[in-house]
Amino acid sequence: MASLEEQRRIDQQNFRNHLATVNEEGKRNWIYPKKPSGRYYKARNIVALLLLAFFFSGPFITVNGNPLLLINIIERKFVIFGVAFWPQDLHLLLFGMLTFILFVVLFTVVFGRLWCGWACPQTIFMEMVFRRIEYWIEGDAAAQIRLNKQDWNLEKITKKVSKHAIFYAMAFLISNLFLAYIIGKDQLFDIITDPPSEHIAGLSAMIVFSGVFYGVFAFMREQVCHFVCPYGRMQSVMLDNNSINVMYDYVRGETRASVKDRYQLENRKATLEDLGFSANEQFGDCIDCYQCVKVCPMGIDIRNGTQLECVHCTACIDACDSVMDKIDKPRGLIRYSSEDAIREGKQKVLTPRVAGYSGILLILLTTFITLLTLRPDTETTILREPGTLYQELPENRYSNIYNLKMLNKTFKEIPIEIKLEQPAGELVSLGSFTSIAPQNAAEGRFLIQLSDSVLTGQQTELVFGIYSGDKKLETVTSGFLGPANNN
Repeated sequence: MASLEEQRRIDQQNFRNHLATVNEEGKRNWIYPKKPSGRYYKARNIVALLLLAFFFSGPFITVNGNPLLLINIIERKFVIFGVAFWPQDLHLLLFGMLTFILFVVLFTVVFGRLWCGWACPQTIFMEMVFRRIEYWIEGDAAAQIRLNKQDWNLEKITKKVSKHAIFYAMAFLISNLFLAYIIGKDQLFDIITDPPSEHIAGLSAMIVFSGVFYGVFAFMREQVCHFVCPYGRMQSVMLDNNSINVMYDYVRGETRASVKDRYQLENRKATLEDLGFSANEQFGDCIDCYQCVKVCPMGIDIRNGTQLECVHCTACIDACDSVMDKIDKPRGLIRYSSEDAIREGKQKVLTPRVAGYSGILLILLTTFITLLTLRPDTETTILREPGTLYQELPENRYSNIYNLKMLNKTFKEIPIEIKLEQPAGELVSLGSFTSIAPQNAAEGRFLIQLSDSVLTGQQTELVFGIYSGDKKLETVTSGFLGPANNN
């Protein structure tokens, strides 16, 4: 039979063998987190309000009459902070994505999963919106447990129906706002104001999409972070002993002992051996009150060390600080720190790993900014009309027909003039093509006539200048097909 001390140590090591949200039978262990409070929770509220305000207002914010954010995958049009990207800018999006991913890696190496607890949409919506609604309707954790255990009556039916109705309404609102980021606010308003019969397919898809959101926040909850989110799974390979995480100071906190045990020992009503401790053990500051566990939305015990399930929401820090205040102990038994800082008493942020990631990030960021700065406002392609040969003209002159495709990447109309810069020749337009509409593409055809004296063989390189007024936008090259025996 294991002693109390041995059993306690076994329990502290056994936590890695199971999830807090799964019981011994493999069934879902529903988490009822106690409503948090404290300085970190207040700070998270402020951050959440700012992020929610940005999310709900984002589709309606414009820059010079254009959307701030637009991720139109269907039409392959992307606007990020007022800058338009087209499929032709795939290399820019690639560099931007690589830069963002490396930034996330570097941020995680230094600060752990700070993103998850403070800025992740899943956490923001779950903890600051849906969980708040649940507290408002059903009460705190203890009240929710009592409500779920009691028989179905008018009170339970009213609260459950009200909660889930509001949950689905919020999910439907969030889904529509996400749609606005894809198709734009104007098209969303058209869909809302038009009769539903004109958008049956879209409405059906939105109802299903809203159902997915509703299911995530009403039922899946922390399971998304455990099993769906790839970022949480990658955490173990990004963290090291110098990463700053939500940490329990085991040097200061161990050995744990409850207030009751401390009282019995101080008043000589029991010995250390009677309480299940070794004769020479010293009690730490942790009074084993489990408040840090009760407020955790992931259901974990942070005192067991860094765990993949932890999203750094800081609820345990606030709970522990409030207990330390009550027992006249200094705050920070649970705090932002690193393994080395707790074990050795020193914090080292700039490690060779961090320096290496920072150097690569700087290179990618510099490359991305340079490419973005040098990106032309237009992108032009000039190709000889396929399937055609040169045409012989009087006075030893030859002609080729060309197709012109131009893309306007800006939000303003651009007047266009095409000039043949090399070699000397004549450009004859085969249609009216004087400007390109904003964020649009245009096509045209023209004829190039060259004298045989400027031909350099069967293929002669042509150099075109694309002008908007006096400003040269681009230089484009193409080939001119001439007679094979021409020198």
